[in-house]
Amino acid sequence: MSIAHPLQSTPRPGHEFATLGGGCFWCLEAVYEELEGVADVESGYAGGQVPRPTYEQVCGGGTGHAEVVRIEFDPAVISYREILEVFFVIHDPTQLNRQGNDVGTQYRSVIFIHSDDQRRVAAEVIAELQPHVGGKVVTEVTPVPDYYRAEKYHQEYFRHNAGQGYCMFVVAPKLVKFRKTFAAKRKKSAGD
Repeated sequence: MSIAHPLQSTPRPGHEFATLGGGCFWCLEAVYEELEGVADVESGYAGGQVPRPTYEQVCGGGTGHAEVVRIEFDPAVISYREILEVFFVIHDPTQLNRQGNDVGTQYRSVIFIHSDDQRRVAAEVIAELQPHVGGKVVTEVTPVPDYYRAEKYHQEYFRHNAGQGYCMFVVAPKLVKFRKTFAAKRKKSAGD
């Protein structure tokens, strides 16, 4: 998927983009790769003021960028609402500028919207979610800024590094939660 063929600047005809940040991009990428209707997922950076940042710069916390995934999906198969429903199950939207032990603005919960319709859907989903979480939803909803693809070694990270410590203890449990909660929405070809 993403390693050999970076996403284009616009989605394929009939497809849409969703750009989401909710902690480490390796976690989000691993989940969305298995979601039916998702054509591709790419890890990247968005929301900051430094052009073409490096991973080291983003991790330093001074660029303003969030680690994000850009998801290309087919709305005839999966809706933007469903993309967001998965998003809110696999990360904690009440944690400000962190997810678990990953701390900093680069790990913030953020939805970068690509259209007015995406803004409307995001607002609806957050309003529906708010009464059911143990705190205030702090997820930012903002127009998509400049987006930069992350370095090649970040693409499909979990798939190629499942035995790495962070993957075993952080990414894998999120993937298990996704598989249990959204079993019917997994790609038929997604293996465990």
